[in-house]
Amino acid sequence: MKIAVVCANGKAGKLIVKEALSRGLDVTAVVRGENKTEAEKVIAKDLFSLTKEDLKGFDAVVDAFGAWTEDMLPMHSTSLAHLCDVLSGTNTRLLVVGGAGSLYVNKEHTIAVSDGPDFPDIFKPLAAAMAKALKELRARDDVKWTYVSPAGDFQAEGERSGKYILGGDELTLNSKGESIISYADYAIAMVDEIVSGNHIGERISVVRA
Repeated sequence: MKIAVVCANGKAGKLIVKEALSRGLDVTAVVRGENKTEAEKVIAKDLFSLTKEDLKGFDAVVDAFGAWTEDMLPMHSTSLAHLCDVLSGTNTRLLVVGGAGSLYVNKEHTIAVSDGPDFPDIFKPLAAAMAKALKELRARDDVKWTYVSPAGDFQAEGERSGKYILGGDELTLNSKGESIISYADYAIAMVDEIVSGNHIGERISVVRA
């Protein structure tokens, strides 16, 4: 299976590359500058400069883009729209490293995690930007997309347990009542989805078992 990981130099991107390589997948890292991943195949290009020709022939493309500063938050929408346009009408699947703030906390799907009184104000703009990008993605029927949300506590330096619980659009807690997952376990879930392709056109979520 041939995959490309866009923004592969990021913390999530690097671990997804590593996990995919460990399973024998043919991995290409898409990076703007020096390749800092374990991938030997590289496309050195800015995300917004990627073309249909660049991503032609891949079975799946992972969007590991992240933006944190206020001026860059709109890029969650514009970057995802660009990748969708590039992959529009193809059989290449697009898997998005998403956020947890837009996960629902009620069965009616009217209240999100970011609406809660305990959700930190500092993260609300980021959650809103990522929720907007997801809403726009849901409107696309020309791309085989899957949006993968982590748990609320997404730990960059967390251990790789090798176990996770797969959820859907609603916030899922483990047996300890926790919403937590490491980047390493998230990478396992992402590569599992790349291989299976079980949730095209859906948002899924993952939490440590």
